[in-house]
Amino acid sequence: MSQTLQHMRLGLFIQAAGHHASGWRYPGAQSGSENFALIKNLTLAAERARLDMVFFGDKLVTNAQEHPSMIVRFEPLTLLGSLAAVTGRIGLAATASTTYGEPYTVARQFGTLDHISQGRAAWNVVTTGYDSAANFSRATHPDHELRYEVAQEFVDVVRGLWDSFEDDAYVRDAENGVFLDTEKMRRLDHKGKHFSIDGPLNLTRSPQGHPVLIQAGSSGPGVSLAARIAEVVFTAQQDIETAQQFYRDLKKQVTGFGRDPHHCLVMPGVMPIIGATPAEARASFERLQQWTDISTSLKLVGERLGQDLAGFDLDQPLPDLPLPQNMKSRARLLLDMSHRDGLTLRQICNLVAGARGHKILVGTPSQVAEEMIAWFEGEAADGFNLMPSHFPEGLELFVDGVLPILRQRGLFREEYSGTTLRDHLGLPRPAHRRWGQRQ
Repeated sequence: MSQTLQHMRLGLFIQAAGHHASGWRYPGAQSGSENFALIKNLTLAAERARLDMVFFGDKLVTNAQEHPSMIVRFEPLTLLGSLAAVTGRIGLAATASTTYGEPYTVARQFGTLDHISQGRAAWNVVTTGYDSAANFSRATHPDHELRYEVAQEFVDVVRGLWDSFEDDAYVRDAENGVFLDTEKMRRLDHKGKHFSIDGPLNLTRSPQGHPVLIQAGSSGPGVSLAARIAEVVFTAQQDIETAQQFYRDLKKQVTGFGRDPHHCLVMPGVMPIIGATPAEARASFERLQQWTDISTSLKLVGERLGQDLAGFDLDQPLPDLPLPQNMKSRARLLLDMSHRDGLTLRQICNLVAGARGHKILVGTPSQVAEEMIAWFEGEAADGFNLMPSHFPEGLELFVDGVLPILRQRGLFREEYSGTTLRDHLGLPRPAHRRWGQRQ
């Protein structure tokens, strides 16, 4: 929590089969990544709880050994367009790749979503860490450093396109026959190393000026990109000390780019496993863990480490392994957990099956709330992206049990005070910048 942040920011990360790899098996769980009715109901429940936003990830590849929530899934921008029509206040965040997308298309998609939702859109900027995403007629998957170099230019272009028109460019003066003030419309004329984009975008400036920018990388280049452009950072840490160090380092880099550190919010992912008693919560978690398919979780860990782990001893810590070219931050997290904490490969597999390296909070509503408050007040987080193990009960237990405690402590809102996602998050509306040439 920064010195000026009074309320915890809370998002709901929706994976309709549950975030735990065994969540779909939990008694009473509803599952189905293509179940729009379920996704709509979860989003409406999050809005009734006055959460800041719902968040949808994406992955441009699939296989039979994937996490159950990731084998199939809706294309997120189409999904958010549908959700915009049935909601009124909650933010709508989705992932789009800078490696396998085009700046003009991404600018147009998220700009459109911001208009349709009246100012509730957010873009989670990712570079796609999987070289298995071989669905785009590319000869090779770019290496880690190149992906982040491309991402920086990509985001610059998108932000420039969002500023193609000044806010008051459309005069619509019927009496004098002036529809558009052409002095307030500009081409981008971007000629860069990786992109050549003329512009302008065929959309007026959206209600938020720019949709909110989220970034999820925690490697060196990922943190640098976040410090430069991100307004929300989705991250993964296992303990408060590591989270505090990440928080300090990121905010320092944000300041180094001449930005206000209060305008870059750190929101780690957390999986709350809640019971009426500590024993009940532990039993719920143990039940989920017992259902874990070791072959599936071994594949998930191997994908993050860039290794085929089939011949490794499950009951020994991981050996020293080189960091892969892709997903470096998540690989470093898993290796650190094994080497520092002495966790075996089997234990690492269970953690990845549980929350893919994110913090798992097992306990009563009070215990879960106190842990979140400790991170928030200890400058380890400005809020959290909630990752329930299964739906809908995992969300309901949090809303009914934890949120009242946070509200009693004055740490979460009772009602929305604004209409846009920027209002909810306490982020300023970006000023229009004059890119390129007048049209």
